[in-house]
Amino acid sequence: MASTADFKNGLTIELDGEVFQIIEFQHVKPGKGGAFVRTRLRNLRTGNVFDRTFRAGERIEIARVERRPVQFLYRQDEDYIFMDNESFDQMTLSEEQIGDQVKFLKDNLEVQITSYNGRILGVELPDTIEARVVQTDPGLKGDTASGGSKPATIETGAVVTVPLFINEGDFIRVDTRSAKYIERV
Repeated sequence: MASTADFKNGLTIELDGEVFQIIEFQHVKPGKGGAFVRTRLRNLRTGNVFDRTFRAGERIEIARVERRPVQFLYRQDEDYIFMDNESFDQMTLSEEQIGDQVKFLKDNLEVQITSYNGRILGVELPDTIEARVVQTDPGLKGDTASGGSKPATIETGAVVTVPLFINEGDFIRVDTRSAKYIERV
């Protein structure tokens, strides 16, 4: 058990039988009334994010979430095959277990599998990946970095908004948390 004074970004807690990760928190002491802690929580099973307020000093159960490094090997029909980097055991996860992160999975990508009490919660991707643009409209002469933007499909199948100067075959860096273009590589 821990209190709200122990909150920090990244801490995993258990509420109502579900496991949540604290994305951000703010301790608020209004002029009138008791102090409270405003938090943004991510459900590790579904990936949903929501806000929740706790009274200052409220006791919360800390969830011991295990993270193991694995490598994504390949996709077979609706299943995704991963290999444990330590034991070299292969495991199969469904698209529902992976969630929205599936659109950024590339062969041989190093990821973290999170589990709680032996039950796999999901996959944590690196913050950024490098991927090749496989389809986008051609850029027009005179387009600059400060110009507009256009949709581009990367090799994983995800659609990302990129600047007009990006062409098919270019390698770009993408933020996997927000699905946004960062830079050309």
